[in-house]
Amino acid sequence: MSDNEILKIYTNLLPFLGNVLGSGCELCIHDISKPEKSIIAIENSATGRQLGHPMTDFAYETMEKGLYTDTDSVLNYEGNSKGKHFLSSTYFIKNGKRLIGLLCINKDMSAANTALSAIQHMFSAFNLTAPENSEYTETLDGPVSDLLPNLVADAIAQTNVLPERMTLKERVALVQKLNDQSILSMKGAVKEIAFQLGISEPTVYRYLNRKDEK
Repeated sequence: MSDNEILKIYTNLLPFLGNVLGSGCELCIHDISKPEKSIIAIENSATGRQLGHPMTDFAYETMEKGLYTDTDSVLNYEGNSKGKHFLSSTYFIKNGKRLIGLLCINKDMSAANTALSAIQHMFSAFNLTAPENSEYTETLDGPVSDLLPNLVADAIAQTNVLPERMTLKERVALVQKLNDQSILSMKGAVKEIAFQLGISEPTVYRYLNRKDEK
């Protein structure tokens, strides 16, 4: 294929890419054989450039240093135009190993930078940045009621006595301890405690009123 035929493929594709990427994303194609009037196609002109505008300093540098020989593209480098900041990428259009053109994409960062600044201000204003090191952690897998069986089981395990071997005094003390930890105020706590201790629910309530059971 001739150079012009290859470049035509990309220029025909540009309107589609422009619509897909949106108005904040400028796309243009340079024909490097015409450095003084290199732009042969452009969509969403965010820099104000038009057809027939010349190549940029980066385009000249690409040719002079042969940056295209070892790679097909250069991604996300800084671009500037008329006080605007862009995130730019260039795809090297080649015919065989020869560079014949450039497909350049320039993303206008104005809206993104404004949004980022607002987010950073919000994080600062409401102290939303977590410390790098904290001694505290919290399990957020579900409501506290989902943890109830484990809380009761842990309290029993800490006594080092199996429920069926506990004395009356030990069971009363355990129920009182769970009450002091506000576990008894949780929905379903009495039923869960009764189940794990092998006693009835009324018995749990009686234990709450027997501080000095022998």
